[in-house]
Amino acid sequence: MTLAAGDDAPAFTLPATDGRELTLDGLKGKKVVLYFYPKDDTSGCTLEAKNFQALKSEFEAAGTEIIGVSPDAMKSHDKFRSKYGLDFALASDEGKSMLEAYGVWAQKSMYGRKYMGVERTTMLIDRNGKIARVWEKVKVPGHAEEVLAAAKAL
Repeated sequence: MTLAAGDDAPAFTLPATDGRELTLDGLKGKKVVLYFYPKDDTSGCTLEAKNFQALKSEFEAAGTEIIGVSPDAMKSHDKFRSKYGLDFALASDEGKSMLEAYGVWAQKSMYGRKYMGVERTTMLIDRNGKIARVWEKVKVPGHAEEVLAAAKAL
């Protein structure tokens, strides 16, 4: 199932860094960037996280919270955050139920081998819990800036 602008964002409850438990209901009233990424501390995912971190104060000024979501365990998220000085939430979906609900847990292929993994995707959710914008098969360079422009316009 692919979500699109105008759809209700699926409800979720996930453990996150700083001992938080993130829920969609708990985020109502804020704009939220949910960026789904494959794995902590890999080159593309690190660059994406650093790009969002560099613009964090501008996202805050636009009333927008950044949340990174991957199937990595909390221990991995904690190491990733401290290694790169990330101070936005990383949520762990080891059971992959949220990744599946958002349609980002997909079959991928590398060197002819097929496997299941996270399709790098970003969703901007409005203050009412509706999906405002979806970026699929994200290319990292310039992406955080594009998401910020959309968040400011929302």
